[in-house]
Amino acid sequence: MSRTVNFQGNPWQLTGRLLEKGGRFPDFRVVSQDYKEVTLADFTGVIKIIAAFPSFDFPLCALQVKELDKRSSAFLPEVVTLTISKDLPASQSRFYVDNAIQNLIILSDYKFSSFGINCGLLVKGLSFLASSIFIVDKNSILRYVQATGELYAPLDYNTTFKSLEEVIDNPEIVPEKDFSSRCKPCEGGIPPLSGEIVKETIPNYPDWNLVDDKKISREFKFKTFLEAKHSLDLISMVAEEQGHHPDMTLSYNKLKVTLTTHSAGGLTENDFIMARIIDEMEM
Repeated sequence: MSRTVNFQGNPWQLTGRLLEKGGRFPDFRVVSQDYKEVTLADFTGVIKIIAAFPSFDFPLCALQVKELDKRSSAFLPEVVTLTISKDLPASQSRFYVDNAIQNLIILSDYKFSSFGINCGLLVKGLSFLASSIFIVDKNSILRYVQATGELYAPLDYNTTFKSLEEVIDNPEIVPEKDFSSRCKPCEGGIPPLSGEIVKETIPNYPDWNLVDDKKISREFKFKTFLEAKHSLDLISMVAEEQGHHPDMTLSYNKLKVTLTTHSAGGLTENDFIMARIIDEMEM
């Protein structure tokens, strides 16, 4: 996927994680029309179409949502179709009723920006989601992705539904990259990684420095304080979802992130999972 999107003739940066076809689709938190929290895990065991739109108030987006509602009906109940925007749930609910939407699950990313950040679709400076559509299989493997390159250009549904039929015919594949995508709870206590394992692992993270054999750290530099603060907020949101608690130091245009597992007294697999997630992020 491109890391920029065009709007009014200008390129705008997309922030968040970079997704790869054939890899595991990240979990995310969004809000339903009745303001209940919804996650990807709520749709385990079914094929998912996930479509993102900047706003249902844009006429083109509204037309695309209505077309998606009609075309997705033929694949129920084997396939669920989620449509996500940053619109408030109350606004989405009105759209849902006014347009007699029947076959879509409409969700909002207004509260956490979790979907936009985890899927690399949050438009920096505008806080919209870039138009895009994904097919995620029963095991949460990303099988298809389409991004328009324009903030709200039309999506090609013909290609999408042709790919959907291929996924239905071949519902399970071995992921091309099967890295663990979530930190594991460690309340019960887990031992730190041995020094030997840490030294074998750290070369896979060239941007990170090993500190006292118990921590890893990375420093980011930005043009302004606001950009540095924006990146701190992105990492904080993802870290909270992962149950990880990095130490972060913000000083003008610099952000230093330090990872360690305090309960283990050193580095664990969770720290390297979190480091990989941070490395995936465009900030």
